[in-house]
Amino acid sequence: GGHIKRRTGASADGAGFVLPDVYFLHRCVKMHKKRPSSDGDSGSVKRACKEIAVDVPELAKSTVRIQDRKRVQEILQSIHNGGPSKLQVIADFDMTLTKFAHNGKRCPTCHNIMENSTVISEECKKQLQGLLDKYYPIEIDPKRTIEEKTPEMVKWWNEAHDLLISQKIQKDKLVLTVRESDARLRDGYRVFFDELKKQSIPLLIFSAGIGDVLEEVIRQAGVFHPNVKVFSNYMDFDESGILQAFKGQLIHTYNKREGALLNSDHFQELKNKRNIILLGDSMGDLTMADGVHSMENILKIGYLNDKVEEREAQYMNAYDIVLEKDETMDVVNGILKYITAKN
Repeated sequence: GGHIKRRTGASADGAGFVLPDVYFLHRCVKMHKKRPSSDGDSGSVKRACKEIAVDVPELAKSTVRIQDRKRVQEILQSIHNGGPSKLQVIADFDMTLTKFAHNGKRCPTCHNIMENSTVISEECKKQLQGLLDKYYPIEIDPKRTIEEKTPEMVKWWNEAHDLLISQKIQKDKLVLTVRESDARLRDGYRVFFDELKKQSIPLLIFSAGIGDVLEEVIRQAGVFHPNVKVFSNYMDFDESGILQAFKGQLIHTYNKREGALLNSDHFQELKNKRNIILLGDSMGDLTMADGVHSMENILKIGYLNDKVEEREAQYMNAYDIVLEKDETMDVVNGILKYITAKN
């Protein structure tokens, strides 16, 4: 989806020509392989492009949109220079680490996993679907400000949680509920989680979903490693294992900044991890790193999953790298490979 940004170069006879970015990147890789780059009139552009493409070949994927390539190159270079010991990854979960769609069918969020399960009555499912139909268009509406959306999100989450509580969900049903669901982590997830573990890079998953469900998804996938920490909405079960409430402060799509600042103890423990890769899929995810102490570099990667054309400009202005309808971790894994490569 979306248009391909075009770049003007100079042809042999001096006339201008226009190439799509993606093609330009592929050409750069090829040129680099064939011969060393010469410093012609568009040499610096070619060189910056060549470096991005050669260091991280995955950035040549057709799903990738980058507004300011030079800036991305500089951030990548700085994070690479710092190496894995200075890096932490902060990621949203639903539709960021999990797929938005698989074979044309929408994949469930943590809340959807509960909603689609046998632990919820048909009447409750209808009511939850009604909330989705009412509030989701507000959540992704590019014309409304975050300030306008926030009270609506609070209402949505609280109403949904009240409905879930009314169902007297049993804790011991969670494992089966997740196992029977269509939850899917993005293609390449194992490389992502295992590489972070291998390099001792902390992964903070910051989710407006349901923490118990989220943890079960990554546990069943075999990637809930010790370097993974989750901030989310956790269920509170009574002594007989029945859901009675949700714990702590509500985390919704647009208040992650408060959550980040509330959990500043966590960031204090990681005070030497001053380089951040942030992964999100909404404007609300951009503030997830606001609790980080003395940040040096941050690379923001945004998955644009839905309503691509309407939201492309907004995402390109906010995120350093935008991945449009990309159901994989390829680009993130390519970047990690580059950062953790020995200098």
